[in-house]
Amino acid sequence: MTTATLTVTLTKAGRTKIRYPAALVADTGDRISVRAPWAADGVRDFGFVRFEPGDVFTEHFWRTRWYAVKEVRTGEGVLKGWYCDVTRPALVRGGEVLVEDLDLDLWVSADGASVLRLDEDEFAASGLAQSDPRAAAEAVRALDALAAQAHAPGGLSGLLT
Repeated sequence: MTTATLTVTLTKAGRTKIRYPAALVADTGDRISVRAPWAADGVRDFGFVRFEPGDVFTEHFWRTRWYAVKEVRTGEGVLKGWYCDVTRPALVRGGEVLVEDLDLDLWVSADGASVLRLDEDEFAASGLAQSDPRAAAEAVRALDALAAQAHAPGGLSGLLT
């Protein structure tokens, strides 16, 4: 049996930010989960985590929620943590998962002790609050919901059951 492959396309401000193949893990009708190796070139060091060749991302996208949750592990399977993108709800069509990044992000360390809200300055500068106030409000609500879930018993894993 072969695993279905999808293409994940992440756009930001109308431009393709990254595009990569991913193996389908599950599709519940609302949540679609895929697995893919680190798709960017080289190492990306954020200071609080490094994404590097060999890392494996299990990514969860929802058709009805304004975020994506990405579990990040080393190639040896050691959990690094969860990187969450605030996005418009995912569109899945023609073998592609289409996701629009809305700038806001959340990082949760593997032990759950570190929960970092990221890129709030980029979000404010994006102009989304003026151009699409409803989307901006949904984005802020999504970030708040992710942060609350990260602090709840079971952490982000509670979203994946």
